[in-house]
Amino acid sequence: MTWREQKTKEWANASELDSFRFANRIIEENKIRDIEEDSYWKTTWKTFAKNRFAMFFLFVLLLLIVFITIQPYLPKQKDPNLIYNSRKTGQQIRNQAPNKDFWFGTNSIGQDLWSRTWAGTRTSLFLGITVSFLEAFIGTIVGLLWGYVRKLDAFFTEIYNLLDNIPSTIVLILISYILRPGIPTLILALCATGWIQMARFIRNQMLLIRDKEFNIASRMLGTSTSRILRKNCMPYLISVILMRVSLSIPSVIGSEVFITYLGLGLPLNIPSLGNLIQAGRAKLMMPGLRYQLLFPTLIVSIITVSFYLIGNAFADAADPKNHR
Repeated sequence: MTWREQKTKEWANASELDSFRFANRIIEENKIRDIEEDSYWKTTWKTFAKNRFAMFFLFVLLLLIVFITIQPYLPKQKDPNLIYNSRKTGQQIRNQAPNKDFWFGTNSIGQDLWSRTWAGTRTSLFLGITVSFLEAFIGTIVGLLWGYVRKLDAFFTEIYNLLDNIPSTIVLILISYILRPGIPTLILALCATGWIQMARFIRNQMLLIRDKEFNIASRMLGTSTSRILRKNCMPYLISVILMRVSLSIPSVIGSEVFITYLGLGLPLNIPSLGNLIQAGRAKLMMPGLRYQLLFPTLIVSIITVSFYLIGNAFADAADPKNHR
């Protein structure tokens, strides 16, 4: 028996396990040790945590969320809708500058701006996060099907052309005008057309990766469409989705400010950053009352900068190309 025939016989008798013994191991200093594999999300978090600037703003944002959650239960907190009167004169404490009793001052009818500012932050953040995730959820599902399933391309293209030609501002104004003012109405108005751009963006990304080798191989092996979309496509899209969600949250807050400016936003008994900024704008030309605009705009700025930096950093960290 020749050497080649002997080796062929040995390989044929080898078990499958022995044949692939070193597939998940490396040799280092003549010793074999297992490679410790990290999950996709664990690797993403490790990459994100290396960005100290983004981690700082993540801490600031989490601190803000925790504070606005527990703020109503802290001692000596005032009702955001209660009108306070002076004990001496019995009149409303209007436009009171910040002091030890009213930390952010009072507005033109005697309401405490400290409690209204944090209540408004809770409302606006809830709106921003809810609307952004609803838009991302709807837009991602539509975009994946639109870009991957060729038979649905014409159908979704017609829907896109129809809805995209209607100005979103008009839809926002009409829904806010027709329905009763409130948080559900504002969520519906903001989500009505907000998902369209997300769907279009995801569809364009899907066209780039739909016919990649790994997707073709999966289809040849009979892998289901839903599994291909989840396992093959989503890891390449999660970074851009997260980035657009993070940028959408401050954008939704800005839309709420805009619709409040038109007088179609939330009622005054529901504090929001839009209501506070709209009320503060009227005092902009009065130097002694500019504090009413300062605090809500400062919080909007912090939220906007934080989500922008965190979103960009997390998008880079979630990109599989950056995983080592």
